[in-house]
Amino acid sequence: MSRVLVTGGSGYLGTHLVAALLRAGGEVRATARSASREAELRAAVRRGGADDAGLEVVAAELTTDDGWAAALAGCDEVHHVASPIPVVQPEDPDELIVPARDGALRVLRAARDAGVRRVVLTSSFAAVGYTPKPGAEFTEADWTDPDMPGLAPYPRSKTLAERAAWDWMKREGGDTELVVVNPTAILGPTLTTGLRSSTQLVKVMLDGSMSVAPRQRFGVVDVRDVADLHIRAMAAPEAAGKRFLAVADGPVLSFLEVAEILRRRLGPLAARVPTREAPGDEPPRPVIHNDRARDELGWRPRPAETAIVETAESLRELGLLEAGS
Repeated sequence: MSRVLVTGGSGYLGTHLVAALLRAGGEVRATARSASREAELRAAVRRGGADDAGLEVVAAELTTDDGWAAALAGCDEVHHVASPIPVVQPEDPDELIVPARDGALRVLRAARDAGVRRVVLTSSFAAVGYTPKPGAEFTEADWTDPDMPGLAPYPRSKTLAERAAWDWMKREGGDTELVVVNPTAILGPTLTTGLRSSTQLVKVMLDGSMSVAPRQRFGVVDVRDVADLHIRAMAAPEAAGKRFLAVADGPVLSFLEVAEILRRRLGPLAARVPTREAPGDEPPRPVIHNDRARDELGWRPRPAETAIVETAESLRELGLLEAGS
């Protein structure tokens, strides 16, 4: 059996994906930015119920060619998860755009040269639905306009990186296939002991740092379900050349609604979550369709409430909340 490569294997989604592949009996090679992350990655996948004996960890960075040919050697399938996610938006958009776009092309080029059958790339709903649309209904046919005035660096980076990936595959991809997964805000239990990406949002709600909820609406998807969708997208022949939106069933949520779920389900742990919303006009409540993933791949996501509550519970269990919070 050939190895499966997971880029960004030490991250929030990457650790769940590596653990799921190992639990299924696969041989997994995972990239991390440096060899110093190997012990942390192995501990995370064991926390996810996987035996790390079948795991190989190699160092490779999105910003350099070094290490990618060796990382791809002997691999038939690649899950490209690695991409920069900022805690705050940088002043220079290229801090995100360059590693996201050039890193994706670097991995695709190395995959083609290694004879990889298929790459499943993690993009984002940020590449789909950040440009206003009448009715605010979004499917995989929609794209964010990267030149839209006021667009933040992160959605611009995700859009440009995904566009570049599709364009490069059409020109130079050869026999390698590309599938893209576009998740909304990813929540759910973390396997890492460092706060990553959207788990930070739940923490600042619980510790009182977010005293007023931003007036914003967004979709939620469980990190375990994004990993599952990656695996399904890799396996299904009919998935080649397609995008798949990953979002839990039901309406999108506001920060205040997330806070209310935490308060209702977690009691004292959620005593400091915000109880009021920032002033302003009511933003659109988008409708994000997951029909393609459900109908074509048999994907069945957990409820958003499950992902929200289990994020908080995992932060508590791993000691990532302040004492008393």
